[in-house]
Amino acid sequence: MASLNLRQRATPTRFSPNSHAPPTLPLQQPFNIIPIHDLLTDHPSTRYPEIRAAASALRTVDDLRKPPFHTWDDTYDLVDWVGFFFGFQRDNVRNTREHLVLHLANSQMRLYPPPQNPSVLDFHLVRKFRKKLLANYTSWCSFLGKRHAVKSHVTRSNTDELRRELVYIVLFLLVWGEAANLRFMPECICFIFHHLCQELNFVIEDHPDRETGRPYVPTTIGENSFLHTVVRPLYDVVRDEVALSKGGTKPHSAWRNYDDLNEYFWTRRCFKSLKWPLDLSSTYFTTGRKRGRVGKTGFVEQRSFWNVFRSFDRLWILLILMLQAMVIVAAERTRDSWAPWQALEKRDVQVKLLTVFITWAGLRLVQSILDAGMQYSLVGRETWWLGVRMVLKSMVAIAWIVVFSVFYARIWIHKDRHDRGRWLRDANDQIMMFLKAVFVFVIPELLSIVLFIIPWVKNLIEEANFPLIYWLTWWFHTRIFVGRSVREGLINNIKYSFFWILVLVSKFAFSYFLQIKPLIEPTRALMKMKNVSYNWHEFFNNTNRIAVVLLWLPVIVIYLVDLQIWYSVYSSIVGAYVGLFSHLGEIRSIWQLRLRFQFFASAMQFNLMPEEQLPTVPVMTLVNKLRDAVQRIRLRYGLGKAYNKIESSQVEATRFALLWNEIMVSMREEDLLSDREVELLELPPNCWEIRVVRWPCVLLCNELLLSVSQAEETDTASDRWLLSKISKSEYRRCAIIEAYDSVKYLLLHHVIKYGSEEHSIGTRLFLEMDHYMSTGEFTANYKLKLLPQIHKKLVALVELLLSAEKNTDGVINVLQALYELRVRELPSKKKTVAMLREEGLALQNPSKDSGFLFEDAVELPAEEDVFFYRQLRRLYTILTSRDSMHSVPTNIEARRRIAFFSNSLFMNMPRAPQVEKMMAFTVLTPYYDEDVIYGISKLQSLNEDGISILFYLQKIYEDEWKNFIERMRREGMEDEREIWTTKARDLRLWVSYRGQTLSRTVRGMMYYYRALKMLSFLDSASEMDIRDGCQQIASYGSLTQSNNWESLGSMRATPSRNFSRAVSGVSLLYKGHEFGNAMMKFTYVVACQVYGIHKIAGDSRAEEILYLMKNNEALRVAYVDEVHRGREEVEYYSVLVKYDQQLQREVEIYRVQLPGPIKLGEGKPENQNHALIFTRGDALQTIDMNQDNYFEEALKMRNLLDEFNKYYGIRRPTILGVRENIFTGSVSSLAWFMSAQETSFVTLGQRVLANPLKVRMHYGHPDVFDRFWFLTRGGVSKASKLINLSEDIFAGFNCTLRGGNVTHHEYIQVGKGRDVGLNQIAMFEAKVASGNGEQLLSRDVYRLGHRLDFFRMLSVFYTTVGFYFNTMMVVLSVYTFLWGRLYLALSGVEKAAMKNSSNNAALGAIVNQQFVIQIGMFTALPMIVENSLEHGFLPAIWDFLKMQLQLASLFYTFSLGTRCHYFGRTILHGGAKYRATGRGFVVEHKKFSENYRLYSRSHFVKAIELGVILVVYASHSPLAKGTFVYIAMSISSWFLVVSWIMAPFVFNPSGFDWLKAVYDFEDFITWIWYGSGVSTKADRSWETWWYEEQEHLKTTGLWGKLLEIILDLRFFFFQYGIVYHLKIASGRKSIAVYLLSWVSFFVLVGLYVIIAYARDRFAAAKHIYYRIIQFSVISVTVLVTIIMLKFTGLVVLDLLTSLLAFIPTGWGIILIAQVLRPFLQTTLLWETVVSLARLYDLLFGIIVMTPMALLSWMPGFQSMQTRILFNDAFSRGLQISQLLTAK
Repeated sequence: MASLNLRQRATPTRFSPNSHAPPTLPLQQPFNIIPIHDLLTDHPSTRYPEIRAAASALRTVDDLRKPPFHTWDDTYDLVDWVGFFFGFQRDNVRNTREHLVLHLANSQMRLYPPPQNPSVLDFHLVRKFRKKLLANYTSWCSFLGKRHAVKSHVTRSNTDELRRELVYIVLFLLVWGEAANLRFMPECICFIFHHLCQELNFVIEDHPDRETGRPYVPTTIGENSFLHTVVRPLYDVVRDEVALSKGGTKPHSAWRNYDDLNEYFWTRRCFKSLKWPLDLSSTYFTTGRKRGRVGKTGFVEQRSFWNVFRSFDRLWILLILMLQAMVIVAAERTRDSWAPWQALEKRDVQVKLLTVFITWAGLRLVQSILDAGMQYSLVGRETWWLGVRMVLKSMVAIAWIVVFSVFYARIWIHKDRHDRGRWLRDANDQIMMFLKAVFVFVIPELLSIVLFIIPWVKNLIEEANFPLIYWLTWWFHTRIFVGRSVREGLINNIKYSFFWILVLVSKFAFSYFLQIKPLIEPTRALMKMKNVSYNWHEFFNNTNRIAVVLLWLPVIVIYLVDLQIWYSVYSSIVGAYVGLFSHLGEIRSIWQLRLRFQFFASAMQFNLMPEEQLPTVPVMTLVNKLRDAVQRIRLRYGLGKAYNKIESSQVEATRFALLWNEIMVSMREEDLLSDREVELLELPPNCWEIRVVRWPCVLLCNELLLSVSQAEETDTASDRWLLSKISKSEYRRCAIIEAYDSVKYLLLHHVIKYGSEEHSIGTRLFLEMDHYMSTGEFTANYKLKLLPQIHKKLVALVELLLSAEKNTDGVINVLQALYELRVRELPSKKKTVAMLREEGLALQNPSKDSGFLFEDAVELPAEEDVFFYRQLRRLYTILTSRDSMHSVPTNIEARRRIAFFSNSLFMNMPRAPQVEKMMAFTVLTPYYDEDVIYGISKLQSLNEDGISILFYLQKIYEDEWKNFIERMRREGMEDEREIWTTKARDLRLWVSYRGQTLSRTVRGMMYYYRALKMLSFLDSASEMDIRDGCQQIASYGSLTQSNNWESLGSMRATPSRNFSRAVSGVSLLYKGHEFGNAMMKFTYVVACQVYGIHKIAGDSRAEEILYLMKNNEALRVAYVDEVHRGREEVEYYSVLVKYDQQLQREVEIYRVQLPGPIKLGEGKPENQNHALIFTRGDALQTIDMNQDNYFEEALKMRNLLDEFNKYYGIRRPTILGVRENIFTGSVSSLAWFMSAQETSFVTLGQRVLANPLKVRMHYGHPDVFDRFWFLTRGGVSKASKLINLSEDIFAGFNCTLRGGNVTHHEYIQVGKGRDVGLNQIAMFEAKVASGNGEQLLSRDVYRLGHRLDFFRMLSVFYTTVGFYFNTMMVVLSVYTFLWGRLYLALSGVEKAAMKNSSNNAALGAIVNQQFVIQIGMFTALPMIVENSLEHGFLPAIWDFLKMQLQLASLFYTFSLGTRCHYFGRTILHGGAKYRATGRGFVVEHKKFSENYRLYSRSHFVKAIELGVILVVYASHSPLAKGTFVYIAMSISSWFLVVSWIMAPFVFNPSGFDWLKAVYDFEDFITWIWYGSGVSTKADRSWETWWYEEQEHLKTTGLWGKLLEIILDLRFFFFQYGIVYHLKIASGRKSIAVYLLSWVSFFVLVGLYVIIAYARDRFAAAKHIYYRIIQFSVISVTVLVTIIMLKFTGLVVLDLLTSLLAFIPTGWGIILIAQVLRPFLQTTLLWETVVSLARLYDLLFGIIVMTPMALLSWMPGFQSMQTRILFNDAFSRGLQISQLLTAK
């Protein structure tokens, strides 16, 4: 690259108004962060010797053999050399060069102690980086038994060794930078690097080519050869396999995903098969169904519910064996029925308990069969040993079953059944024989317990790659590259083991005493019942086993899932405990901050300002740690004096003021504060010769008035006593001194003319008072009781000065009155006029009338003196404020942020390093096509209620809107209508900053850049810089100056022309290096995948993204560019662009060609992946498009990054978990519910997962990744189609399996938006639930379930897929309970039990105990506990009660149904997909047809089914005759039914509007009867939607279809149970009754078919024929019904009851027909099925809509619903809007 000789830029003037701007550069070649192509360029980063050192080290290429086929230039370096030799792209080389130089320079800056010569790159630093970068590669080589290709000498450190280290680093980064989608296959990259590294060694060592004898040339040499010969063939395999999946509709077992293709490189056969150069004839490259194709590798994802057992078999074995043991013990009769230890003393019980080992062996057999059934396709010619192991495991399990069964039977032989069941002596021998067999059986478990106790041995064994260890462990698991060495240290083991032991003990005690034991007697009673008179035809006579099964089934279901409840309880307790010891929630309000503000200032200095370190002192010694700990305790508990008596001259106070004020400025820019509030909250710079710290006005409020009011009481006190009383309150002391100094300065420098005789008098008066104060004689010489009068006059003076009109006479009068008070009244000893003149305290000219004192000596300040009036207003506030100002600031979000930030500084966090020595980091945000900035048209458009987005936000954020208007007026707006014209951009941004837009995210993340610039200045600023700078800020004025301070009424309003949109105060002080510092440490990359398409299409979003780049210099945009090279050929490029401030246009920095389109799997991770090569630094923060950040939190980022250097357990962190604040909670009640639920998850939930459970993953939060650790191990997410639908969590899985460590830190937070409308929330829940369903099938979850120890496995299960599985089981328990009750009622067993059993109360009520779960108290417990911790117990309880009043339980129960439906359907049938929820504001009414489409199958149909069961049970159960019993038994079920039906209308804006209900019904009917067509969409036609709802049945397998049919058969039970209760049956129980009911059913269906056929055939053309047929059918039906009513036992009630029998039957037939659609669709029956299905959906729609229509008709419900949905302000605004629009 040609260098440009650039003229040096002159140093900017420090306090120039424009000196805050980044340095401008002459026209030059575009660069990203540093101008690495020319280090002579005048750029802030080039001043660092470390940059030059890294660049210089890369230029040591003179003695290397030059690449052939290229002209070598002297400007080329090592990166170019490798790039030419191996055929890498030019821009990949350029990108890698900057990447490497930036990283090495940053690393060298952090060296401690610093190197003697920073201009020379440190060898050990480079070697350390190479080891970290290639750690996964060297581990992979060791795993495969291959010698790695990296040649380095441990002892040497010369230039050649440095270059060799660098060249390995360069080669890997170039391979990684061009690998595109292969970056998801880390071991594939290792394979490529291994061979390239061998070739590199040949080139460096000048090896001759074996074939030609010439110098060795790599196989990939040539322009872009690496892309074409290596990357593209491997990429094509991925693309072809994805194509084979047909969009994910094919089973996972039918095609290879990223993991399969990568895990092929976990075996040595990859070297034999693929060879090098790549052998494209290898079976690895064979795709489709061709013979010899490499199939699934390492794992086969099979869609089955058995995956729950297979992945977490240890958990289910424990639960099943404990259930068996508890039943055995509970079934034994003892003296004390509640003492299980008495039963254990009996030999019979002891022997029976041995059966658990038979069960255990049986479960092992089940596991082995499942393994064989699901993984058989892994067995091949090269993996035959897998098949051998599968067979052997099954045979061994069978052998153990036989052995245990035989030994067990031999024990019972030795029991004398004739002698009262006495055991013979030989029985003990047989028991011992059985126990010896048990010992052999459990040897593996005992060994695992030993290794659990000493985890380092387990890690050592797994890390060792000796063949002997492999053969010893072959039986237990397949040898894989991941999942090794994942055990935690002993301390962590003890913590999470103790947690789970407590949980398990509580669970099993509860289960035994309250679930198992109470059911024993009802079970005995049922089994003893003989000759039960069944109400129907009984196929199995004289048995009640079905009733017993149905009695136990719901209890067993709950037994299997209630561990989730116990986990919630204990995690809440432990989370609160950890939170308390982390000092969360100690400062919850501004009032509490006021009490600790002085210590807060010290805490800010301690945490945010770096410690001064000498070059020879280690970074952190034990003494330093102890000293820091002591200092934290002093700050936290208020020990020591902290800031007491620290005066304003100290630099620490000024630093604190600069930081605090910048935080207030940032909040003002966000319109969270008004101008007045900023003035009350800010720490003003030292001016007016004030001697104390100028605390914020909110702290000084009322202090002066209290002191003045107590003046009379202290009139006779001594100075010392008075001073001690004042000094008890630091704020009071400061208020008094500041008021005195301010008045003194005001009078002598601003009001009384300098040089006048009055000025001389005033000066002497103040000198006299100063003298008495210094000598302690003030109270002796002055009467303090006159202070209230003086105070009153001073207030009057300040009010006159602040008045909008100049009133010089009034000022003179007040000054004269003050003079009289001071001279004549205040002194204790009266002085004559002569004495006053002698002392210079009166006018010297006696001829002058003293009444005209000050007449010519007053000079009022000019109106334009902004700074003067700002200080004057502060003085007025101190003098007059009476309230406590606890309500300042008024904005709730501002109060929350200030409280959290102040509290966080008292928490434990690492000390901040200097900006130069901090870790560099990048923020990465994936963006597709969401909103960037809202357009004007979108803000103005009205919905059907006449509500616009702007109106909505004005009401929700009323105070922020007022602050925005105030800011606009300050910036020159005179008329509010200007916000639509000249201020339109500001308006759009204001709205966008309150939505979930890209502009909000960018603004938040760019606070990092702003914070780093400020911190960089404070790091390097001298004492003089800070003092002079504050004076400069004070004299320059401020952004936050107000021109309308409401509390001053008609006082002075400063002209708005004096205030423009200015920079914040601190940026005025920057010298230039701050920009270089910040740019080297921070980069923000937004992966705008389709930005290129938007630009070509002229989309407004492209222009808005350009606007963001223009206004944020650290922002970079990465996108995929499609270049068409002909008709069909398309080239794809990863492009990085920025906005060049000098050229005033967008410039392209890098363009790296891709092998093809990036979207092969899930879109978001692949969008992240393509932009990953443009990220920089050691850390990477992943930020989603719906997140935000805050300036005050950005100040703590360097503290957070320092956590990477600490050990947590036995490892350093690889992911730093960060707390989230859900900022959408104020939008609506739904948003509040979602926010509360999410907040407890991202705080308390994550806290417990990280400590003590050690299983925190990555959940799409703003976590910070160890960038180089992850880029070599597959990236920050996984991207395989469907299986990685929840792509983020797989980064956590991958991290844990590869030996990483995830921590959680709560002293820093990032904002997060959530969905705010019910439909949005439902789609989000559906996506997450479907994603968890796919996770359950994945290899990652299987390996976590098997590779982690038992207790961590429990943690993983109950905090990931187990939560959703148990949610589904809870709903299933409702079904099993209600179906069981229905069976007991309809069969007659319940009636017989009530007559014959004394235990009928237990039979009726005990089974209902599982419905405690439905109350939701336990699942809400974490939310209440976290809220209590952070806001206090009473506020938490009040919030919970308010949530209940706003029907939160309705919402949470509805969400339960969403999760259950989509999780279950995904596991059973698949069909998971990404669901775009949209992130807009929900202020519009959703039509009934839309709600029906979304919730019909997931909620409405299920609710109707449960409702029908409850109705039938109520009408046929003798137990339900007692109203209280029925209510107690069914209330929770009815609540579930009501929730699932009514929630979509309760939480739908205008859901109970009668007019809308009518329109919705008409729209629904139109939708139902709308015809279908090829292009008809589901929202137009019922038939199209109905077919789409069955799509998942197309892709499901045979077992899925079979299970679906089995489940659907339950609907036939209604008919079987009910027909025998009809009067027409006359008590007959013959099977003929049931068969006749089927005849009746088919006759009814036939009648409907006739009418439907007639309608289709004659309704349009021959309408009269249709009416005749219709009339005939109806007439015959009515006639037959009348005849039967007259001549048979049929009654009218039978007709209604028959509907409850036949309607479920028809629905069951329709569901089964849908499954059999491939066979039925070509027959005439299918049209009948479609016609019936339409009728059923019409019926369901009417059933669902009836209660909604009824409530809409009743008055008051609509307004009540609006109040429930939205806050009071919006509710009032909405009603006003409706009145104005005549609605």
